[in-house]
Amino acid sequence: MIPGFVIFLREGVEGSMVVAILLAYLARIDRREHFRDVFLGVGAALALALVGGLVAYVTIRTYAGSTAQTIFETATYLLATALLTYMTFWMRAHARHLSRELHQQLERAMGRRARWSLGLVAFQAVGREGLETVVFTLALVFTATLPGTPSPVAASGLGVLTGGALGLLTAIALAYAVYRMGRRLNLQRFFQVLGACLIVFAAGLLADSVENLQQLGWLTLWRHPLWSTAGALSEASPVGDVLHTFFGYADRPTLLQLAAYVLYLAVTVVAFLGRGPRRRRGALATG
Repeated sequence: MIPGFVIFLREGVEGSMVVAILLAYLARIDRREHFRDVFLGVGAALALALVGGLVAYVTIRTYAGSTAQTIFETATYLLATALLTYMTFWMRAHARHLSRELHQQLERAMGRRARWSLGLVAFQAVGREGLETVVFTLALVFTATLPGTPSPVAASGLGVLTGGALGLLTAIALAYAVYRMGRRLNLQRFFQVLGACLIVFAAGLLADSVENLQQLGWLTLWRHPLWSTAGALSEASPVGDVLHTFFGYADRPTLLQLAAYVLYLAVTVVAFLGRGPRRRRGALATG
């Protein structure tokens, strides 16, 4: 539930904040008649993400317990890890100028066929976040699906959807506050905090992908478990499930899993925390 909340909150804030900025801009220039065009673009994007997610979920369920499912899960983990890493660093660099960039797009759109252009801007912004959320949601469901537990897919899916719904509602409330009350959310600080959480989550997904690759026999290096904490805290337990899904906890980790997890965290955390100070020092040097 917690990982679903964080993922949907992060993606929901970015997508809904874009919509809020679009609507606020249109209201300021007294072009409220184009609100409908923005909402049409949002609706089309959400429909695309929902259909894509359902198709992917139903398709993979037909291969439950097979090698094909493991391969699909592994590909999802790796794709989610790559997307989480990229968007965390991209958003940290662009959050401060997000509003200005959107206003520039809107000015260009208003100079052409406004109806289609505004809908396309909304569709692109929300659609990108929606498709990313589909990938992350599938990865969450797979990591929470543990063998030997009753109805694992249904249980994990319910937790992800519950957390996701709460995160999305929170994101919409923040965007509404920005639109109605004229307050500005510090997007840069917001995405820094969530970005740090998502880096830890991505490290867990990378470790899960390594585990799957070892089970498939595609990685044969360092595949013996280093220890077992299943007796004290099993991955199948409620607490172990949360720790596994969000932090990448494994009750029988291999050396390669641990090495991938630690190396990823070390590199990304240093890069994530180190970019800001270097940039400020450079600005002081040139000033």
